[in-house]
This record gives sequence, C-alpha cells and structure tokens, in this order.
Amino acid sequence: MILDAVDRRILDAVQRDAALSNQELAAAVSTSAATCLRRVKRLLEAGVIERRIAILAPDRATSGLRAGLTAIIEVTLDRQSAELQAAFEERAVAEVEVQQCYRVTPGPDFVLIAYVPDADGYHALAQRLFTADANVRNVRTFFSVRRGKFEPRVPVDEGS
Repeated sequence: MILDAVDRRILDAVQRDAALSNQELAAAVSTSAATCLRRVKRLLEAGVIERRIAILAPDRATSGLRAGLTAIIEVTLDRQSAELQAAFEERAVAEVEVQQCYRVTPGPDFVLIAYVPDADGYHALAQRLFTADANVRNVRTFFSVRRGKFEPRVPVDEGS
C-alpha cells in the first residue's frame, strides 16, 4: 500500500493517541472528517493499522491491575528447522504472559518479553514453555528493575 502525506499524518497521530475522535483526528491532520474516516477505514482494512490499544501502567493503579515482573527471555533451540521454530513460536504466542515474541539472529533463536505476576508465575511459564519442550537447549532470562521507556511507535516518514 502506498501512503501519501495525509495517510502518514494519520498514522503518526493515531500512534500518539488512538483515543482521538474522528473530528479531533481530522483537525490534527488538516483534513475533513469524512476524508479522515474513509482513510482510517482503508488503513485498518489493509492491515497497516493492526489494532488500536491502550497502554496500561500497572504500577500507577492502587488496585484492579495485577502488579508483576517484566521478563526478557532469550531462547535457543537445539534444532532450528523451520517446522520446529514455527512450533515453538506457536506455543510461545499462545501464552497470555508472553507480550512479544521475536525470532532473532545471530545469537538466540527467540527473544520473548513476558509479564508475569511474580517469581512463581515465571517458574510456571518456564515449566510450560521451556522445560516441557525437549528442543529448548538454553534459556536466559533478565528481569526488568525499572522501565525507562516504552514507546511502541513506528517512525513515519515526513516526505510528501
């Protein structure tokens, strides 16, 4: 899909705040509300906009959100055939605790970002995902002690 300047302004704006009303978004990108609505619908249908979400900060809520640990996990498989990699990826993304899953190179085969309630929660995830899989050769986990930045924005070209 070829993106023009209006499309790019829309994408930049919705990444900053997906809760904007259509009128607010149209004003922010200097277009009419009808044009904006039509373009957002087209971007959604084309899959350029995957989905619209809210990013939560569990450490700022006094109740109702589960506090937890962010684990950054490197996974190396024993055998790296396409089928075995696909099978591990399918199991990893099915786990609710796994927020992100990347196949990477060089080094480990996968990097996972997981949000677990506590050490016991991590242990349970590790049992299900790593220990039970005879093809997992090595797992190295890092626990975040502080989140300095979390910005899921994709840079948008400013060109015309």
